[in-house]
Amino acid sequence: MCYHNSQKAKTEQLAERYKVKKIKDPEKIKPVYHANAFGFRPWPVITDAEPDTLQAMQWGLIPAWARSHEEAMKLRTNTLNARIETIFEKPSFREASQTRHCLVPSTGFFEWQTLNGKKYPYFIYLKNEEIFSMAGIWETWTDKQSGEPQHTFSILTTEANPLMARIHNSKQRMPVILPKEAESEWLHKGFSETTIDAFTKPFDEKKMVAYTVSRLISEKNSDTPEVQKPYNYPEFMQTSLF
Repeated sequence: MCYHNSQKAKTEQLAERYKVKKIKDPEKIKPVYHANAFGFRPWPVITDAEPDTLQAMQWGLIPAWARSHEEAMKLRTNTLNARIETIFEKPSFREASQTRHCLVPSTGFFEWQTLNGKKYPYFIYLKNEEIFSMAGIWETWTDKQSGEPQHTFSILTTEANPLMARIHNSKQRMPVILPKEAESEWLHKGFSETTIDAFTKPFDEKKMVAYTVSRLISEKNSDTPEVQKPYNYPEFMQTSLF
């Protein structure tokens, strides 16, 4: 699944890439070399409701019907990702999947390959797009205790393409990466189980690059440029995979 992401572009670069006219909470939008989804950190998104605005939302969707703070905190641990094939079946995602779509900017993501009982981290990015979009859905939940609204999102996943199937060989999933020309369509409201099928196709592996990185990614202070540097493991030849 997609639990480890990066977004190292500056706010100005994001604004130019998505042609936005407004930036909300700019102090919350910062370059990130490695984010673990379970940190529930703010992330820049562009929503269907405000397509000309770059804003920060918290990773980990909280459905509007969550009854208490405790329930909301529990739910978000299970809503960091949403399987695109089943989002209309899940109560947490059903409404957002129809009417609340967003673009989740990324400059690359991380996944693990399992070989001989060991896990090897990879960094994956696109060849020709420094900033690309993952498909997301979003929701607003109001904390009844504080009265404060929380805007949250989930990243959609689909079956892995051949490259990602070799890397993420335990579950063979990958994020739904949107071709640039499909971003506007994804933001269009009113999706159904039929019309969303067009987005289930995995992104073209020929347009992606992957290489192994060090296990710095598993350390507490992993949000540094070094986490994305190539690292060769003597146990296997990565050139035999790609």
